[in-house]
Amino acid sequence: MEKVRAATHFVHSLRPDILVAGPIQYDAAVDPRVAATKLPDSQVAGRATVLIFPDLNTGNNTYKAVQRSANAVAIGPVLQGLNRPVNDLFRGALVADIVNTVAATAVQAQGSVYRRNRRARERKVLHRDELRAADQLRSQMNTRWAD
Repeated sequence: MEKVRAATHFVHSLRPDILVAGPIQYDAAVDPRVAATKLPDSQVAGRATVLIFPDLNTGNNTYKAVQRSANAVAIGPVLQGLNRPVNDLFRGALVADIVNTVAATAVQAQGSVYRRNRRARERKVLHRDELRAADQLRSQMNTRWAD
């Protein structure tokens, strides 16, 4: 539970405009009737669209249970924070799971290429600015030495 509290605090610190709450049990997070009983004053309970789990094992078990019992489309796990897009499939993955995960990875790859190109452009601009500043400094120094 401490990991979920920390994640909730982290999201609040980065994006105070986003409604986020936790920890909340799964049933109270997604079922408005349960939320009305357990957390009647919560703006998030019963309407959660993103769930954060304390570890990969808990997340995997929950999403597989929901996917199979509700016949829902689930894409994941989606791994974040790596240099390149990487996603995982479990041994029991269906063809639809594979197709959806490949599609999600392709979208991530497009974003990864965009970010890499943007950083490269920023470095070029920075490099150009550094060269320009160095030339100005050299020019100033040459003027001072000439005097």
